[in-house]
Amino acid sequence: MTTPWSSEEPSAAAAGESEQDFPAEGPDDDGVEDPAGFDPQRATAAAAYGKAIHNAPAPAPEPGDGAGDAVDPEQQVQTDIEELSAKAELADEYLLIAQRTQADFENYRKRSARDAALAQDRGIAKLARELLPAIDNLERAVQAATAYGAPAGAPATSQAADAGLAGDAQIVDGLKLVHAEVLAALGRAGIEPFSPIGEQFDPQHHEAVAQNRVEGTAPGTVIEVYQQGYRLGETVLRPARVLVAA
Repeated sequence: MTTPWSSEEPSAAAAGESEQDFPAEGPDDDGVEDPAGFDPQRATAAAAYGKAIHNAPAPAPEPGDGAGDAVDPEQQVQTDIEELSAKAELADEYLLIAQRTQADFENYRKRSARDAALAQDRGIAKLARELLPAIDNLERAVQAATAYGAPAGAPATSQAADAGLAGDAQIVDGLKLVHAEVLAALGRAGIEPFSPIGEQFDPQHHEAVAQNRVEGTAPGTVIEVYQQGYRLGETVLRPARVLVAA
């Protein structure tokens, strides 16, 4: 049994502890061992590290952080004005594009309507030119029946029978009715005949067949129409064939 004043100390093995569980003790600056295991070098290093951390400058705030994002109000206003100006310029550009598109559409619509009207007029004019010879023959038939037959609405005479012609008044009336209906149909399509007797000769509307000197008539005056002309609006479908005073 040992006493506190004994020079013998219990061994680490007897207490169940190893030597690594205790820090190594060394002499201090005075050559005296520190029983608490205090290391002056480590203490000095720790103090220097703490001072460096305390005096280190604060890190710069990242963009978008709440702290340190103070912006100059004047600069912010200027930025907003520039953004609004850019948006206004973009809106003006879009408006100009929309106006150009609308103008192009209006031009296209008008051009389409004009082309459709011209195509319709061309179709009507083509059909009328095909019908004009038949209309001329119908007019000749009416004239012949009227000249060699009885007047319209009157019974046939012996003169018509002697000429070998059926001058039946009903036939004459029927021919006249058909002729009038055909002209009315052409009129509804915008086609009208014209007979320029007494007018000044116009090569764009008249076709001179012959010339004849007539006393008291100015030269170039239409004195007789051999064949009526037809026109569709301002377009001459067929010029009138006329006799002109020389």
